[in-house]
Amino acid sequence: MMTTAFGMVLPWLLIAVGAWLGYQIVRQNGRILLRLESLEKRLALGNAGQRHEAHGLSVGTLAPDFELPDLAGTRRKLSSFRGEDVLLIFFNPKCGFCAKMAADLAALPLETGGGRAIPIVVTTGNADENRQLVEQWGVRCIVLRQEQMEVAALYRAQGTPMGYQIDTAGRIASELTVGAEPLLQLAANAPRTPHGGNGHAPHGGNYYAAGKGKQPAPSLARSRLNRSGLKAGTVAPDFRLPRIDGGELSLADLRGGRVLLVFSDPNCGPCDELAPQLERLHLERPDLHVLVVSRHDAEATRAKAAALGLSFAIVMQKQWEISLQYGMFATPMGYLIDEQGTIVRDVAVGVEPILALAEEAAGAHAGVDPFRN
Repeated sequence: MMTTAFGMVLPWLLIAVGAWLGYQIVRQNGRILLRLESLEKRLALGNAGQRHEAHGLSVGTLAPDFELPDLAGTRRKLSSFRGEDVLLIFFNPKCGFCAKMAADLAALPLETGGGRAIPIVVTTGNADENRQLVEQWGVRCIVLRQEQMEVAALYRAQGTPMGYQIDTAGRIASELTVGAEPLLQLAANAPRTPHGGNGHAPHGGNYYAAGKGKQPAPSLARSRLNRSGLKAGTVAPDFRLPRIDGGELSLADLRGGRVLLVFSDPNCGPCDELAPQLERLHLERPDLHVLVVSRHDAEATRAKAAALGLSFAIVMQKQWEISLQYGMFATPMGYLIDEQGTIVRDVAVGVEPILALAEEAAGAHAGVDPFRN
């Protein structure tokens, strides 16, 4: 009898235990779902706040004034540039995107007018670290140093590189712009101050604001710095630079002969590979002038030339000012220039393409001119 009674009770006991366990599981799942819902709401609020911050300051508002030291210790105020168009760039020497942008910053013209703005960089970090980067790349624009992010916070710039255009009236003239390439596009397009000259945007304002507003945005292709080289048929820009062995030499001095113009750097490995080949051309090809434009460090260039036994003409640009005229910042890169001073082939980048230009020039000298299609 006891066995029979136990057998009848056991299924009901199992059902009760199962129901209790099921209830506990559902209850726990309910708590988890409530917690997940709460987290989702917090994340949504946080993302909304981040999106609001990413919008930056509104176009047309007065740019917050500030005073910071430059890398020489001289204090400068933003308001002292009133009357000039300004491109304000927030920068950090430890930011990889900023470091890649340094060569283009060095190439930016410092003169205003013609749709250009004065570039002002607000950087952070160690002063020596910033000075080293500026000297390495030859950055010529004004560089001001904040201690942490105190000025960037005023402009709602939470990362680098970021920045704004500021018009002659000291008002924000673009949205917060993020990234090296968009900032460089802004560099060639100064903000347009509304008619009346007071900087206040009338209803339906006339600001050019990075593609917003009633004014059409200029072509991005026109606004970018040329980094793809000059094309065949272009007159080679003339220049006069100091030679490493004394005196000066201009490209015009070589007019009447073919010139293999090569841009090099004493710290460039492929340039070291190319140099002995250029020396061979210089010694064996009286029909071809070899001219190398080096950069930045004359002592290092002289030492390298002496070590490799180079006797062709080497001249020094300070940083990238001649490279800018020739549309590319790479090394080694080169052009073949004809007797009239015209570039006869598109830019050649790398050891083999540059040597190929010299071979084509040899064919032309022999009477078969490959440049006249």
